[in-house]
Amino acid sequence: MAARALNPIIRTILQRLGLGLVTLLVVSVIIFSAVTMLPGDFAKAILGQSATPETVAAFQKEVGLDQPPVQRYFEWIGGVLQGDFGSSYSNRVGYTRTVVSMIRPRLENTLFLAGMTALIAVPLALVLGMLAALYRNSWYDRLVNLVTLTSISSPEFFVAYILMLFLAVRLPIFYALASVDADTPFWERVSRCALPAMTLVLVIVAHMMRMTRAAIINLLASPYIEMARLKGLSPSKIIYHHALPNAWAPIATVIAVNLAYLVVGVVVVEVVFVYPGIGQLMVDAVSKRDMPVVQACALIFATTYILLNLLADVISIVTNPRLLHPR
Repeated sequence: MAARALNPIIRTILQRLGLGLVTLLVVSVIIFSAVTMLPGDFAKAILGQSATPETVAAFQKEVGLDQPPVQRYFEWIGGVLQGDFGSSYSNRVGYTRTVVSMIRPRLENTLFLAGMTALIAVPLALVLGMLAALYRNSWYDRLVNLVTLTSISSPEFFVAYILMLFLAVRLPIFYALASVDADTPFWERVSRCALPAMTLVLVIVAHMMRMTRAAIINLLASPYIEMARLKGLSPSKIIYHHALPNAWAPIATVIAVNLAYLVVGVVVVEVVFVYPGIGQLMVDAVSKRDMPVVQACALIFATTYILLNLLADVISIVTNPRLLHPR
């Protein structure tokens, strides 16, 4: 009986994975086409306006820009499937630098910052959301809603500069700039990442907290919750044991979207705090017209977003099997 119940779940998860792969393939075509259709000559932008036509032609031949776009796409996506994102257009004097060697340390830095932020933001948002639902319309609920609405309404760079002004300039508690490298000790890295992580926590915790609160309040009107009340269970037990397990589907979705944002949308925070992450690398690559790096960063962002949404989808199905039988 258990196997029969498990099969539809596995089948649905495999269908979602297949749909995710198709989506990723379509996104790769869009990324490559968008970069290819950008105005201007990449070779002239890299070599400078003083480059001779012979030098430009030699560079185009070296990096494959003289080939048809369809052939270049299949060569690019074939390399990506083997873990090869090609070589950077810039800094090719004397040696070529692979895109993977440029992205790996930056991606590790971004994942470190995202992981540090998630460890603080997710439990904090769940606790604040459950307490807001438990004490609905109380002064606590109003205060949390006011603070979260304020943080949602404030741009990231504004929050970042306010924190930097008060916690790094006027009160020198944290580092103003989050400059780290591979040799930075772990706890010093944590200390330097404190302000960027704090900024991201303030930005994303509001969405997760409000969704948690709304999902639990919606479930509190259900008949089985009313039955639990009639049995004399305390409000905290009703939320923890009856409402929260059934609220995981919408909560998991909003958590996944916000975790994806931590990797995809940290560009502004990384630039403000001069943090050497993949977002800042992409900004630098766009300014230098280093298209292989731009394509690789965009594909990593898209993959992260699709994978985390798939994970949220799977969690929703596992925690609520009724989603297997939509009406």
